Amino acid sequence: MNTTEAVSPQGRRLAVVTAITGTVFIAVGAFWLSFTALADLARRSGIDAGQAWAWPLIVDGIIVVATVAVVALASQSRPTWYPWTLLAAGAVVSVTANAIHAIIAADTDVPAVLAASVAAIPPLVLLSITHLTVILTRPTTPDADVIEEIPAETVAPSQTVAVSVAAPTRAAEMPVVSVSERRKEATQLREVEGWSNKQIARHLGVHPSTVGRWFTPAISKEETS
Repeated sequence: MNTTEAVSPQGRRLAVVTAITGTVFIAVGAFWLSFTALADLARRSGIDAGQAWAWPLIVDGIIVVATVAVVALASQSRPTWYPWTLLAAGAVVSVTANAIHAIIAADTDVPAVLAASVAAIPPLVLLSITHLTVILTRPTTPDADVIEEIPAETVAPSQTVAVSVAAPTRAAEMPVVSVSERRKEATQLREVEGWSNKQIARHLGVHPSTVGRWFTPAISKEETS
């Protein structure tokens, strides 16, 4: 086995774990910055200090939940317009609220546009990093029904014709027929049963031109003799 092939899966797993860890830390930081800003804005807007913490949870929480819902429904080929609507609405409210709070709480020496731009970054990062985290943690499983057929003319006699990329249980159930066995069966069907090349090809699951090439050496030998 090639050393690169042996190390590659482990390297990919390490890269995924590192990426997930980084995205989680970034998401927590972005959520905390947005949370403190929105909670302060809620207090300034008349909400009791003991209840102000719930408002940022509602606003930024809908971003996280809607992002997870979008990815989950997309993987199931189901409509995603509703979670996308919630995601867009939550993002707009969060960005706007953070920008308003920055303008209100910023020092007079800082331009309002700059303060609003800086404050808009955490909710936008929270939106993108949550989506990335969900994608990284989503399991990827190969399709168990996919079977790759290798043309018979490109396979050596010692190799098998059908190569399964399905699950091991499905691969174990599939009959394995070598090229030499198929050629032997094709010869019997033609000489004994009188089948045509198309009938043999349909029966063996190969192209008619492949069957024709199997019998070409025999025909040439009979003509030369």
